[in-house]
Amino acid sequence: MEPTMMIQQRSASAHIAECSNASCGDEGVAVVVVKTFELQSKSKGDLTKQLEELKTELLNLRVQKVAGGSSSKILRINSLRKDIARVLTVMNQKQRANLREFYKGKKYIPLDLRAKKTRAIRRKLNQHERTRITERQHKREVHFANRKFVLKA
Repeated sequence: MEPTMMIQQRSASAHIAECSNASCGDEGVAVVVVKTFELQSKSKGDLTKQLEELKTELLNLRVQKVAGGSSSKILRINSLRKDIARVLTVMNQKQRANLREFYKGKKYIPLDLRAKKTRAIRRKLNQHERTRITERQHKREVHFANRKFVLKA
């Protein structure tokens, strides 16, 4: 590799590091990091719109990569993929929270919303089931209770 190529590559990575949050005028590359706490305040429509924008940007960068675009744009692909994952994660969290709210207090809850725990704990009897007795046992306790005797010392 020629020394001039190495200098260009190093300057491209330094360029991306310098403009991590702000948009850079050089080559029209805008590096905007998607923050999760900002995404959580957005509505579902806004999230879908942002997801579509990120996906189209990723598609354009992949085309430029094949066409031999600048290295700074190619390095943006990885961060774009992570941004898309963040948006999808927030969308999924919101959907599950809404479902949990919908099924709150109902008798049956979908399996994926139930508490995982362990198989043994899930099958363990609850307090009410543990204290129940049969009708026959109840009659025995009522009619033949333990008798207490006083012993003379």
